[in-house]
Amino acid sequence: MGNAIQEDYRAGEIKLRRLKKPLGKEIVKHKYLYLLVLPTIIFFVVFAYVPMYGVILAFKDFDYSLGIFGSPWNDFQNFRDVLGNPDFVNAFKNTLFISFGRLIIEFPVPIVLALLLNEMFNGKLRKVYQTVFTFPHFISWVVLSGIVTTILSDQGLLNELLQVFGFGKNNVLTEGNSFTALLFISNIWKEAGWSSIIYLAAIAGINPELYEAASIDGAGRFQQIKSITWPALKGTAAILLILAVGGIMNGGFDQIFNLYNSAVYNRADILDTFVYRSAFTDATGFGFSTTVGLLKSVINCLLLFSANFVVTHVFKEEGLY
Repeated sequence: MGNAIQEDYRAGEIKLRRLKKPLGKEIVKHKYLYLLVLPTIIFFVVFAYVPMYGVILAFKDFDYSLGIFGSPWNDFQNFRDVLGNPDFVNAFKNTLFISFGRLIIEFPVPIVLALLLNEMFNGKLRKVYQTVFTFPHFISWVVLSGIVTTILSDQGLLNELLQVFGFGKNNVLTEGNSFTALLFISNIWKEAGWSSIIYLAAIAGINPELYEAASIDGAGRFQQIKSITWPALKGTAAILLILAVGGIMNGGFDQIFNLYNSAVYNRADILDTFVYRSAFTDATGFGFSTTVGLLKSVINCLLLFSANFVVTHVFKEEGLY
């Protein structure tokens, strides 16, 4: 009995060795596929991993004449300066508020949009709607902010119409709450259609026979969405949710930088805009800006691992690792 088990174990081990081919042979066998990946690897090595050595600026009193490695260590003075700066605290709170707002308000919209588009039986009309919803993604925030500012400014189209009908002016661009709502609404308008493509692709992979079988069994459209469409989508939604949580400290620099003004700094100034201003306007130094960026990256990393843990262990869905 014992010999039989040992023989089975050896046979399994030999089979496993055969399956595990040397990495070199695998690369040679699939050399063209690896060649396609090579530019991406080079891009990340050059622009993401090599510049990481600059992180040590957060721990040094940078001196141009001595360079990064020659500058003296400053005993965490940059961290004390950053954490004691009231503008940083305000930007940190705004980043959390806007980012969690995006997660709660904006994240479900592409899923709902994809479900609604999938329920349209007229294929041509569905393509028209999909094109209309996707098109704003290709407009840059520079152009879009110009349009929004022209419409919503003090002398803009909206206030002109309000005055014609006897209403008072609405200061959307200079009032904190209205400006925050504008951030969410304009980002949904710009990105919801584009983000829904991933969910539509997941829906396209569902076997149509499942819907036919459900229909024969008397299931309505809502029951089919609940029992067939959503189970096929939730894995994709879980992965995108993890990625969204991992980037939660990125409040949306392009949008806010092009739309905000000094009147809404206390509600719209996020860490990215704070870093930009501190580096190029306030001239606080590379050490100060690098420290803010390092803190932001560490928090993002912790949130990414936490979200992946919750998705894989609490919701029992497939995570990133």
